[in-house]
Amino acid sequence: MAGPPPAPTPHHAPRAATPRRPRIGVVKFASCDGCQLTLLDLEDELLAIAERVDVVEFAEATSHRSSGPFDVLFVEGSISTAEQAVEIARLRTVTRHLVTIGACATAGGIQAIRNWFDHEEVRQTVYPEPAFVDSLALSRPVADFVAVDAELRGCPISPGQLREFLVALVTGRRPQLPDEAVCLECKRRGVVCVAVARGIACLGPVTRTGCGAICPAYGRGCYGCFGPRESANTASLAEWFGATTAAPDVARLFAGFTAWSGPNRTAIDALGGPPGQREAEGRSGDA
Repeated sequence: MAGPPPAPTPHHAPRAATPRRPRIGVVKFASCDGCQLTLLDLEDELLAIAERVDVVEFAEATSHRSSGPFDVLFVEGSISTAEQAVEIARLRTVTRHLVTIGACATAGGIQAIRNWFDHEEVRQTVYPEPAFVDSLALSRPVADFVAVDAELRGCPISPGQLREFLVALVTGRRPQLPDEAVCLECKRRGVVCVAVARGIACLGPVTRTGCGAICPAYGRGCYGCFGPRESANTASLAEWFGATTAAPDVARLFAGFTAWSGPNRTAIDALGGPPGQREAEGRSGDA
């Protein structure tokens, strides 16, 4: 005998809940926008990633604005004004994962070189109306003000490392970001060492990779755009350079995009400060 007929399927059966897409924001402080442009330059990859996230704040790309909350917030630029210090503190309270991008956000940027000089003299020299500029005495990285969950270094950041971070974000895994010296990139590319073969001062031994060793590939020393790698012995490298190069010229090598990072700052101070500091101090003394 046949069994009872199957129960009818309800017309309004509950649907599986759609997972909430991560809310992503991109903001900037004192910077040139280059790292944000690197994000936009991903083009095809960015379109695929955008289908997995909600970009709710990105003034460089959309007029849609949001003050939070954010699951991930990418922050470009150093903190150079009191207003920026207040805003980054507020953003930290509404952000789950805060990621700094670029040399300005991670190390203070090229503008942090002014930290060695008299703040008022810098304002008078740079701006025609310094009274309109309400800046802090120091231009500092974001991590000096709030906790940072991850860093993407460079000036600008590496498209490859950015892509890796975004893919890790949407797939829920830990990003694989290398902490190798630029020298290893030179080895992989077959680039002849400019320091050994040509006697050119190069920051490659102490700098984190990410650029693909662009400068050494064109016969120039590394400028240290990606900042010191972990345990970078900048003091030893500076001493080696000093055997053939004057101290101000060695200091100039370290006083670049990531001058205010700890290892580079230590080397610069040991060499008497960045180029021009003594002259500036002399002018202040005369005044």
